[in-house]
Amino acid sequence: MRTLKQRLDAGETVLTFAAGRVFHHNFLQIAGLSGGFHGVWIDMEHVGLTTQDLEVATLACRAHGLDAFCRVAPTDYATVTRCLEAGAGGVMAAQIFSAKQAEEFVRWAKFSPRGYRGLNTGGIDAKFTMTPAAEFTARANAETFVLIQIETLQAVEECEAIAAIDGVDALFIGPADLSQSLGVTGQFFHEKCVRAIERIGQACRNHKKHLAAVVWNPQHAQLLYDNGCRLLSPTNDVRIVVAGLNAVKQEFAKFLQ
Repeated sequence: MRTLKQRLDAGETVLTFAAGRVFHHNFLQIAGLSGGFHGVWIDMEHVGLTTQDLEVATLACRAHGLDAFCRVAPTDYATVTRCLEAGAGGVMAAQIFSAKQAEEFVRWAKFSPRGYRGLNTGGIDAKFTMTPAAEFTARANAETFVLIQIETLQAVEECEAIAAIDGVDALFIGPADLSQSLGVTGQFFHEKCVRAIERIGQACRNHKKHLAAVVWNPQHAQLLYDNGCRLLSPTNDVRIVVAGLNAVKQEFAKFLQ
């Protein structure tokens, strides 16, 4: 399976979705079998999931060609480690406010000499002890996908420094919280939001990092794409279910009272 990081490094555009509220391995299998999506990000910021939940979910993703990474609050070193050992291909830090905070998160996700992730080869990421430790740590440091969410005014102000950090692969724009932080909640095309997108996109180009984002509609996706975004996340599990229900109701509207 080609990972999101490999696809982005090759210059491809990738499509992802978020999952957490409607979290079941069969949902992920359906998404993989339906085609079109290259990966899923598992939302552990807003939803409390267990390590076993992650192990089953990432197994379902791998079975159908979906790469997976986890969004976590940047408050707990152990959570980052558990996500990776459970089979996630990467981790994304939510609510980052500074380059110093982003640097700490990278260190949690990387083994020595770049970071201080604890070495345990008992997870699927090291093939349950079947990968030699030195080989495993070198590969993990090279391949683990690390994303930093830019969704606060402070992070926008420091986006250049965050993008410059060795080990940060992508800056991921969270437009809802970003608009809130900029004082224009939900106004995704407001000039403040557009200027922030342009600034973040330029920082990514300056430091050869990937730009990623949640996108709300095709017009918003185009705005992000024009600023260099190649990881687009247009939906989530709840929105997929609601859209499906609405489509059925519309199709059979004449039978509804």
